[in-house]
Amino acid sequence: LPSPYGEELRFQTNQQRVPSDVLLSRHLAFGPRMSAAHVQGGTAVEMSPTTAGSADSPLASQLEALLAQQVPWQTYTTARLLSAADLQRITRLDKQPAIDQELVLREEGPACAKTFLTVLRNITKEDTVQYTLALLHKVLEADESRAALFHVGADGEAPEPYTPLLKLVQKTDCALTQELAARVLVRVLVARPHEDAPEPRAPAPPQAASSSRAAASPPGPELHPGPIHDVATALIGQLCQQLRTCGAAGSGSARWVVWTLSKLLRDRALRCAFVKANGPPLLVPLLTLSASSPANIQLVYEATFCVWLLSFVPSAVDTLVSAQALPALVEIGKAISKEKVVRMVVLSLKNILDIEGCPYGADMADLKVLKLVVTLRQGNWTDEELVAALDKLEEKLYTSAKEASTFDKYKKEVLSGTMDWTPIHTDMAFWRENVTKFETQNHQVLRVLLKLMEVSNEARTLAVACHDLSQFMQAHPHGKHVVQDLGGKELAMGLMAHPEPEVQKQALLCVQKLMISNWQVFQAA
Repeated sequence: LPSPYGEELRFQTNQQRVPSDVLLSRHLAFGPRMSAAHVQGGTAVEMSPTTAGSADSPLASQLEALLAQQVPWQTYTTARLLSAADLQRITRLDKQPAIDQELVLREEGPACAKTFLTVLRNITKEDTVQYTLALLHKVLEADESRAALFHVGADGEAPEPYTPLLKLVQKTDCALTQELAARVLVRVLVARPHEDAPEPRAPAPPQAASSSRAAASPPGPELHPGPIHDVATALIGQLCQQLRTCGAAGSGSARWVVWTLSKLLRDRALRCAFVKANGPPLLVPLLTLSASSPANIQLVYEATFCVWLLSFVPSAVDTLVSAQALPALVEIGKAISKEKVVRMVVLSLKNILDIEGCPYGADMADLKVLKLVVTLRQGNWTDEELVAALDKLEEKLYTSAKEASTFDKYKKEVLSGTMDWTPIHTDMAFWRENVTKFETQNHQVLRVLLKLMEVSNEARTLAVACHDLSQFMQAHPHGKHVVQDLGGKELAMGLMAHPEPEVQKQALLCVQKLMISNWQVFQAA
C-alpha cells in the first residue's frame, strides 16, 4: 500500500521498494542485514532479501482462537456506539480473505483506521476489544506500511490514534489486551509523519571523525514537547516497568515487551527517549537467560537485537557496560551457536569498539573477547556479513590491545575501589613512564588513591594505596609537594596506627618519603 509517510528501503538485489518496518519485522526472525551507518542515522538498508516469518507461535494460537469468535457488530450500531458507515467498513474487513481486505484498505484505508479507533474508544467489552486488536494486528502484520493510515485524515482531518491504544497498554488487568495494544501502538507510533525532523545524518568517514565520542555517533533528534513526546514517554515507561517486573526470569510479559522495543528502538528519537528513561540496563538480565530452552534463545536473540540498536548511541553503551552487558554478551557468544544470535553479539561488540575514544578495550581484553572471536571464526558460518564482522572485530581487538597502556589498567583498578599486589605496583619502569599521567584531569587517579586511603575497609587496598603513593613521590620530581597539597600526609600518618602490620609498614614508608628529604640515603642505611 503506497504511503507518503513511512521511510522506504530498497533491496539491492531486485530494486523492490519495501517499507522499513517490514524489513525489520523480517529481521526479527532471521537476523540483521542492515547497514550500520543507516541504522545509526535512523534508516536501514537491507543488504539482501529475506523470507518473512514469525517466531510468535503462542500468540498466533491465541490470535486464531480470538478471530474465530463472532462479534455482534449490528448490536453496537443499534446502541449507537458505531455508525452505519463504521458497521459497513468493519464487516467488509471481518473474516474476509486477505485479497478482499487489501481492496477495502486501498479504497478507504484512512476511514477504516478511523473505524478501528472508534471501536476501541466506544466499546469496553473485553472480548470485542481483544477481537478488534487481533484483527488490527493481523491487518498490520500483513503489511506494516498500513500503520501510516492512522495518520491520514479520512475527511480532511487526521485522527488522534494514540490515546485509545495507550489506555489499553496501561490496562494491567488483562495481559493479552495489553500485549496486543502495545504491538499495534508501537507500529502506529513508528509510522508517524516526520516532516519536522531533520534529514538522517550518516556518520563521518573515519578520516574526518571528530575526537568527541558523542560526535562520532549522534543519538538523533529528541522528541519535541507535545502529544508524541507524551505518548512515547508513557509507552516507554510502561515497557520499562514490565521489564522490571519480569526481571531475569524472562517470564510473563518479557517476550512481547522486547518485541515491542525491537520495533521502537529503530526510530532515532524513540531510541533517545528510551536512553533518557534509563531503559538500556533493564535489557541486561534477559541476556543471562539459560540457553537450554528454544523460547529463551529467541528472547535472548531479540534482546541482543535491541542492544545492537542501542550500540549506536554512546550514552546507551555507557549504561549497558555499567550494567555488565559486556560479560553477558561474551557468555552468549560462548553458549549459543545460533547464527543470528552470534551475529548480534559480534555486531554489538564491534559497534562498541567503533565508538570514537572507546574506553572499553581493556574490559574486552579482560573478558578474553579476542579468544572468543578466534574461536567463532572457526565456525562454518553461511552469512558473509557475520564473517566480515568477525574479521573487523578481530582487527579492532588487536589494535585495541596494542593501544591499551598499562596505565589504563592501573586506572581501572584504582577506580574499582579494590587493589591488589599485581606486578604493576612494584614495576619502577611503569612509574617512570606513566607518572605524568597522574596529573591529568586535575590529578584524578591520585585523588581517588587518597580517597581509598581515607574510606577503604580492606587492609590490602590500604597497603597497596600507601605503597603507590610512595612510588608516585619517588618517580615524580614534585611528588612530595603534590601529595602534601592534597592532604596525603595526614592520611598516611593516620594509617600508621592501623591494626594490620602490612598497612602499618606501607604507611610508615610513605611518611618517611614525605618527611625525609634524602630518603634514598635513609633507605640504604
